[in-house]
Amino acid sequence: MNYATLVTLVQQYCESTEQSFVANIPTFVQLAEERIYNSVQLPAIRRNQIGTLSINNKYLTLPSDWLATFSLSVIDPVTGSQEFLLDKDVNFVRQSYPSPTDTGTPKYYAIFDDNTFVLGPTPDAAYQVEMHYYYYPESIVTAGTSWLGDNFENVLLYGTLREAYTYLKGEADMMQYYEQKYQEAIQQLTDRKSTRLNSSHVSES
Repeated sequence: MNYATLVTLVQQYCESTEQSFVANIPTFVQLAEERIYNSVQLPAIRRNQIGTLSINNKYLTLPSDWLATFSLSVIDPVTGSQEFLLDKDVNFVRQSYPSPTDTGTPKYYAIFDDNTFVLGPTPDAAYQVEMHYYYYPESIVTAGTSWLGDNFENVLLYGTLREAYTYLKGEADMMQYYEQKYQEAIQQLTDRKSTRLNSSHVSES
């Protein structure tokens, strides 16, 4: 299902072609996409990035499309081996390394704010790091197609209908119906993710 088809279906299901409603369909779709990606972390929306830490700077800027972290590792400059950092909260990092001059090879990271990790201890060298993370893909609104539209159109459709019907202040029973259909689609998507992960673990073993 591409974006044009999705727009047509939303108008048909909601029985509305009113100008302001149609103008808001892109917002309904993007809200649905955000909700879906925050609910299910899909292997299809995972990527990696290599960067370099700054000496004596305990902060690491996150990628602009970052959604959630899968792993973060420091690359040994001599052997090339990777040492995976442990995910902690900010209080743990600050209590363990209270001074910015507590330097060494980072062992821990924590989410400091929406755009930054704080590391502990503070890097004592310009280490390379590799981050595997979940990201927000380009919306079907601007791309025209998406992984969800191509592979799991029901969750995208019912997620969008849920947002659209909320905008219309529709009847409670229909709101409940679209919410139920959305939850069923999310569960199917979650089950599919679990099946794929289990299959990959079996093949690796």
